[in-house]
Amino acid sequence: MSFTPKGIVVPIVTPVDQNGKLNEKAYRGLIDYLADNGIHGVFPFGTTGEFYAYDQGFYDHLLEVTKDAVAGRMQIYAGANHITTKGSIAIAKAVEKIGGIDALSVLTPMFVSQTQEEVYEYYRAIASETSLPIIIYNNKPKTNVTVEPATVARLAEIDNIVAAKDSTGDMTNAEEYIRLTRGMEFSVMMGRDTLILAGLHYGATGAIASCANVAPRIAVDIYEKFCQKDYEGALEAQFKLSALRVATNMGSFPVTLKEALKLIGHDCGDCVPPILPLHEDQREKLRGVLTGMGLL
Repeated sequence: MSFTPKGIVVPIVTPVDQNGKLNEKAYRGLIDYLADNGIHGVFPFGTTGEFYAYDQGFYDHLLEVTKDAVAGRMQIYAGANHITTKGSIAIAKAVEKIGGIDALSVLTPMFVSQTQEEVYEYYRAIASETSLPIIIYNNKPKTNVTVEPATVARLAEIDNIVAAKDSTGDMTNAEEYIRLTRGMEFSVMMGRDTLILAGLHYGATGAIASCANVAPRIAVDIYEKFCQKDYEGALEAQFKLSALRVATNMGSFPVTLKEALKLIGHDCGDCVPPILPLHEDQREKLRGVLTGMGLL
């Protein structure tokens, strides 16, 4: 399969109003902000988009709005995340029916512990039921389930499993993904915003970067300056973005990103309860971070 994930892809937040309905105006405005700053792709309904909080009808509508708002300016990835194989396949089929989506990001199942053979079968079964390119999404800190490097290497042999996103924060894990799939038509995207530049040096093709919701130009600079061999400039951009990623630990993810977006003029509403807004002292710290990044 010819699809190659690359560049900076944003797992876009889901803007909602006070009634929990999609704030379409804010969503379109955010997509324009990302496109104007050189983002290569958007990814609705990832962890940052609070996929777990909405039903399939909401998701279908969100994807339709995404396609219209993007208007061919960047790639569109879509999350297909569920606790069961059957559930993920149903989401994948719904996404494929909508059309116009470039790739699926499939998170490991949550809560249920699995052997590596079960993880392999999970992805193999989903891949067999869709023609869309699939990106393996490993976020062990959130799901307590991992995809080991040897399992990724096996899955890379399946034609439409084209990449892995590594959000473990373990650089050795990401390096092994890259090392074991060298020479294959397979890519690795970094999923920890503090490790984008490190991953690029190892051979990653880009990143799915949550902090790029707030600081798209800085995230794009990491990638573009690296490609231009401006390693000093890429490192400076990485340090700037890392300050925001560290600040996300102030609250339950992704509340800090939604708070930061409000501060820079993109009000995307609050997170879905039980996640609470930041305290005022935390907001002051966040203002300081954003000021240091040149965003305020």
